[in-house]
Amino acid sequence: MNIVVCVKYVPDATADRHFEADNTVDRVGVDGLLSELDEYAVEQALQLKEKGDGTDEITVLTVGPEQASDAIRKALQMGADKGVHVVDDAIAGSDSLATSLVLAEAIKKIDHDFVVCGMASTDGAMSVVPAMLAERLGVPQVTFGSQIEMQGKEIRIRRDGDAATEVIGATAPFVLSVTDQSGEARYPSFKGIMAAKKKPVETWSLADLGVEAEKVGLSASWTQVEDTAARPPRSQGEIVTDEDGSGATALAGFLASKKFI
Repeated sequence: MNIVVCVKYVPDATADRHFEADNTVDRVGVDGLLSELDEYAVEQALQLKEKGDGTDEITVLTVGPEQASDAIRKALQMGADKGVHVVDDAIAGSDSLATSLVLAEAIKKIDHDFVVCGMASTDGAMSVVPAMLAERLGVPQVTFGSQIEMQGKEIRIRRDGDAATEVIGATAPFVLSVTDQSGEARYPSFKGIMAAKKKPVETWSLADLGVEAEKVGLSASWTQVEDTAARPPRSQGEIVTDEDGSGATALAGFLASKKFI
């Protein structure tokens, strides 16, 4: 069984994030890392592999600038077998539709049985790429899986909704997305970090995928950010004193004025 895990390189939430002049997110001039939500996808793929017959292989796929190789490296350190990095200047500014096109064409070139994604990216948080991938690949989708189990040749996926829980059985090929409730992702071990240095990583361009540059990038995106504004500085807090016993009333009034109560 061969599994493709789609991962994303996202700006570090603790870094000084900012936008480019065209209102796209700066992914080059800021520290980045493997999206935390995609670590759960890598973890579930690893668990499925560990329950297999030893012939399974996990390929990690990402689309992004040169620095996005860090996301692949982290997944390889966790235990994935090889990586594929699609990098091309024309991809910059692509929306979900264009990104799903590039991912789908890359997946078609990789020997695989099914695809695993995180539930969303921590920077975009749209949760639409798995469904778009399934449509482009012409396979079923099972999204927001919170528990994944292998039963023979069938994979059982539990989906927890607000009002009900359902269990779906799926056989390859299909696209699966998993939530942050599916199981804590493992930390790379020293052995895994050293082994990752010898694992193969291929770099592909749009030409390698047969994707025309006019179909991706900001100019081809269906959505664009019109304007951005810096977050206002944090205002000074208000201190409520209780020297004459009126502190509780003053606190309640403050909370009510902010519509907290």
